[in-house]
Amino acid sequence: MDIAERIRRGEQADGQRPWHGDFAQYLEICRQRPHVADLAHRRMHRMLVAAGGAKGLCGGQLFGLDAAFSEIDAFFAAAAQGLEVRRRILLLLGPVGGGKSSFVEILKRGLERFSQSDEGSLYAIAGCPMREEPLHLLSGATREAVAQELGVTIEGDLCPVCRMRYGGLQGEELLSVPVERVLISEERRRGIGTFAPSDPKSQDVAELTGSLDLAAISDYGVESDPRAFRFDGELNVANRGLMEFVELLKCDERFLYTLLTLAQEGRFKTGRYALMYADEVVVAHTNEAEYQAFIHDPRNEALKDRIVVVRMPYALRLRDEKRIYERLVVERRPQGVHIAPHAIEAAAMFAVLTRLEPSRRREIGQMQKLRLYDEEQPQGLGERDRRDLQRESLREGMHGISPRYIVNQLAQALVRCDGCLTVGLALRALYDGLPSHPSIDAGDQETYKNLLHEVAEDLGRRLEGEVYPHFVAAFEDNLATLWHQYLEGLDAYLLSMRLGQPTEEEVEQRLRSVEEEIGVAESQKRAFREEIGVWVASVRSRGQIADLPQHPALRAALERHLYSRVQTLLQGALHDASPGEGVRARIAEVREKLAAEGYCPICGDDLLRTIGGPVPFALP
Repeated sequence: MDIAERIRRGEQADGQRPWHGDFAQYLEICRQRPHVADLAHRRMHRMLVAAGGAKGLCGGQLFGLDAAFSEIDAFFAAAAQGLEVRRRILLLLGPVGGGKSSFVEILKRGLERFSQSDEGSLYAIAGCPMREEPLHLLSGATREAVAQELGVTIEGDLCPVCRMRYGGLQGEELLSVPVERVLISEERRRGIGTFAPSDPKSQDVAELTGSLDLAAISDYGVESDPRAFRFDGELNVANRGLMEFVELLKCDERFLYTLLTLAQEGRFKTGRYALMYADEVVVAHTNEAEYQAFIHDPRNEALKDRIVVVRMPYALRLRDEKRIYERLVVERRPQGVHIAPHAIEAAAMFAVLTRLEPSRRREIGQMQKLRLYDEEQPQGLGERDRRDLQRESLREGMHGISPRYIVNQLAQALVRCDGCLTVGLALRALYDGLPSHPSIDAGDQETYKNLLHEVAEDLGRRLEGEVYPHFVAAFEDNLATLWHQYLEGLDAYLLSMRLGQPTEEEVEQRLRSVEEEIGVAESQKRAFREEIGVWVASVRSRGQIADLPQHPALRAALERHLYSRVQTLLQGALHDASPGEGVRARIAEVREKLAAEGYCPICGDDLLRTIGGPVPFALP
């Protein structure tokens, strides 16, 4: 199929046939499909349900907002039932780069697509500037009877233009009023309005409510003639659909007053006309600084009472943050550029750590908290601890590093790297960009630099655990041998303590060579050995002593003891111009294993140099 034919077929598949009829035909459509007369909130709710909720609508574009999505679903479910919550403004509150505007954009695109389906079909009086619900043509007892018979809700009045054209029509004339199907489209200004604040001195409220057509006044004589008015304000455009207020709380008071009437009465004031009915979902978004100033201003009491706030914080789960960068960085990286395993994880760890608040429980550090929030279970911590930590830190995610900063720095590193973005390059890019970030003060810079060092140390330890076993033949066997040697030494030490005799020098050296690997000081050795001794005695009493160490601290010590041998080998190989044949063969074998795990030659060799050096991923 050639390109031209593909375009023709695509247009035929995507195109929508316009429907034109009259009011009598529309009444029959309502009888068969009452949902076509749904109010805006109910239509929005049906759209969300069809998409699988707010989370399903986002379709893998936003992450870490499950709680916010649940609140949004609940808001529209209640509004769809006609409850008073539909008279409220849905305010999305969160930090910059938290996904507020992106979610509204997704909501608008979803509404456009839904209006193109049979389930989301929407009809209006033909030629009406506000795409008026045709059932507004009915009044009084007739309206009530028709609503009951069709099983629909009829709410609102005709706009000034339709009142002038069709007000008072009855019988066949009323049934002959032209009706058309409407496809919601922000681009064509149908059913979606957007208002963004600008200079209050030059911005006119007419942007919301429409304006006089000065050229037409001379034709019709008076300003109150609907034909002399342009009903093209954003609130007019958004009727039957969605109205978005960008940075709502930065708006001038004049615009907030208009919004107050819209939220309270479902109506707004336009020119020289009575209050006009508007059926629209109002969604706004703002940041926390503006929100706090708004909340503490007593002049805003009336509007505060008509706002439903949904917090949209930064992601606090590592897996969610990683998915953001996989979508925005990995999928869009320059062709031919490789990204090392763990490079994205390093960036995500740093971002999440900046958003966490220190726990009041001193035994829980930031890194443990990160693991716990990611549904891991660090030693001694579980689900109850996670819930307790979340309750004591309600503002977590409302501050910290934005995903935009991470994406910006990784993007620069990608175009500068020599074919591969390694973990070290990713960390260095995040480190180097901090001084130039306009909203990070000197105090936060030092805090964030310390967090980057913590990420580097944590990743260094974990990568050593992944790579070093490749160098140790029969790693687990070697570990078991060390374990039993330590147990023998520990038993000898404890026996000497009971007998009041000094420990043999060889036994002491064996124990200390392991304990020093995890930082057990000379003054702490007795307490550490007694703790291990109690644990071993408890396990032995149940007949469950294992061939491999199960105590986390002791296992880490024994692994580090083995790793020290590998590090010595690596340092010799890296600094020796002509290492021995055995060393070269071992390194070549490890390179092959790293390649199978996703490392390219560049990041594979970089990893070996890094873990073979004195300080993994060294930062200034």
